[in-house]
Amino acid sequence: MTTATAERAYIFNLETLKIELHFTKAEYHALPESTKKELKSAFLFSGKTSAWVSRAKEGNLYHARRVAAKLGFNQEQRTGERLSFAEQVERSVERAEHRAERFEGYADNAEHRAEGMQAEFNKYRGDIAFFTQPNITDSSAGRAFTRRREKIMARYERGFEEYRKSEYFRDRAATAQNTADMKKFQDPVYLDSRIKECKKHIRNMEKNIVEYEEILHSLESHTEDRQSPHYGRFTQEQIAGWIESELERMEAEIDKQGYMENCMEEIGGIAFSKENIKVGYIVRMQRSRRCEIVSAGPVNVQYKILEGGAAGMVLTAPYVEISEIIEAKEASVKIENPFKEGDILTKHYGNDGTRGVYRAYQVVKVTATGVKIQAIAVEENKPIPDQFTGEKAKQKKVVKSKWSDFVGVYDDDWQLHKYNVAQ
Repeated sequence: MTTATAERAYIFNLETLKIELHFTKAEYHALPESTKKELKSAFLFSGKTSAWVSRAKEGNLYHARRVAAKLGFNQEQRTGERLSFAEQVERSVERAEHRAERFEGYADNAEHRAEGMQAEFNKYRGDIAFFTQPNITDSSAGRAFTRRREKIMARYERGFEEYRKSEYFRDRAATAQNTADMKKFQDPVYLDSRIKECKKHIRNMEKNIVEYEEILHSLESHTEDRQSPHYGRFTQEQIAGWIESELERMEAEIDKQGYMENCMEEIGGIAFSKENIKVGYIVRMQRSRRCEIVSAGPVNVQYKILEGGAAGMVLTAPYVEISEIIEAKEASVKIENPFKEGDILTKHYGNDGTRGVYRAYQVVKVTATGVKIQAIAVEENKPIPDQFTGEKAKQKKVVKSKWSDFVGVYDDDWQLHKYNVAQ
């Protein structure tokens, strides 16, 4: 990556993985309002560094770099050393601990202010006369009493606002404390999602590197005759910089994946898989109560919620979301073939299997578990038995729907319904 010495070079901080813009206060005030608004959409001013620091981090800096370029920051200067992911987590924990302490302090202060505001009101609790005495407006003493009582009541009401602030700060403190306690690194669902995310990012980076290397090879091979389609658009130094940057990011992503996998191992890994979860098992999912497994694939399961307002819904989730097996009883549902040769099956619009017929098939062979069907003609919205269209016959398995009581066959995810020829 080229290191700029020009005035207009933004700083990419390898420790924070953010970019920084350094310019004077006078330059900022000279900017048009529209440019200031765009700057604030991508950057926040940091008093600690006396610079505008990007809101986003590495991997999501496109908008920030575009705004920087508009301000004349077209080159990059790097500073600091890239931290390992473990070091990043350690710093995040330290900051979270300080944040939790700070919010707890804010909450305590708000409570003290609330107590002070409501103290005078609380002194009069039980004094019915103080609260029920009518306003006396024809004497100075009466008006003074009325104003004093109104002030006490107003301070009492403001005290509740302080209590609400206290609750808000305690919630913020609890969130920060969860970060400090590294709760998310003890959650298998979170870890599984991050590991998959890392693998996806690494695959994308590998594809990018291959593409960049092809562009670089094209430029190197056509240095003399300039026949490369990329000539004039990119330089060899520019592409080499992209490759170097992508390799650096990929190394960091591999480090992050390794950290997440170590955390997963420390909590026992993923307890369930296709090997010990079978269709029919009653399990407890992380976000639901009793659920029945209706499908167990190599990566995910489909489960039907059995309790609560969402009962009957069928959802898909990875095995890691299963928290325990409640009943390990494998389903043994026997599906009987409801068809015979000559039956007409239709694709249609509507719910009764008879309206809007636009595709029809005739059963030409029946087996214990399925049927062979062949397309027949449809005229005036009605299928014509035995008038085959010449399409090749298709073998279909009889199955039961996971979402309803339908038992039959599907064609391109469409249910085929039996047609009553007498209609």
